[in-house]
This record gives sequence, structure tokens and C-alpha cells, in this order.
Amino acid sequence: MKQLLAALAAGSLFGFGLGLSQMIDPAKVTNFLDLLGSWDPSLAFVMAGGLLVNALLTPLILKQKRPLLAEFFRLPTKAEVDKRLVIGGVVFGVGWGLAGYCPGPMITSLSFADSDILIVVMAFVVGTFAARWVLHRIS
Repeated sequence: MKQLLAALAAGSLFGFGLGLSQMIDPAKVTNFLDLLGSWDPSLAFVMAGGLLVNALLTPLILKQKRPLLAEFFRLPTKAEVDKRLVIGGVVFGVGWGLAGYCPGPMITSLSFADSDILIVVMAFVVGTFAARWVLHRIS
């Protein structure tokens, strides 16, 4: 129960941060990518802030023997960049640039109950299952 409450608190804090920074507005992303038009650098400041907090706190957290609410840290073990990672990153980036949403702001924007965001979420779910199906067929 503590883990669920902690996950709810962390997700709520993240969603609040996305709302406060206006990153749930897809125009913020598309304007950030529009270098020759109505360029908006605010996304870069949000990313830099996230990187700064991560760079300061992650080493302190990893000095602990174990997480507060889990038996051990679950850290990525893969260190190499392969074709699958690059292709996935490109597909993610193109989708993010076209829709203006990555998963966090997309889920946060569901609170608007807008038909546009419902279409984006449905496309995300279909794309996720399609990618899993393709990867299962390949391997």
C-alpha cells in the first residue's frame, strides 16, 4: 500500500509539474521544434531543470543501500546503442513532434476530457501494441 501511495504522490507531483510548466500544451513542443518560426525555448529550460535535479539527486539516492520502498534498485543494464534503440528513438521523436505529446503530458492531459487527446491516447495505445506485435514477430 505504501508503494501505491508513493507512486500516486510521485505521479501527481510529476503531473503538477507538467501543468505548472505548461508542458501539457502540445503547442509548447511544436513551437520548440519550429526553429525558424515561432520558436519557444521554454521546453529546453524544463529539460535542463529536470537534468539538473537528476544530476544532483541520483548520486545521493544511489548511495543508499536500497530504495525506501523496495528491496533493490532497478537500474538499466544495457549500455550499448543498437539499431533497435535508434529506430525506437526516431519513431518516438517523430510521434512527439507530430502530436506534441510524450506519454507523461499525454496522460496528464486526459483530465481535459478533450476528443483530440482521446484520439492521441488511442493512437498511442494502438502504436504500443503494434510495436510489441512487430517485435514479437521479429524475435
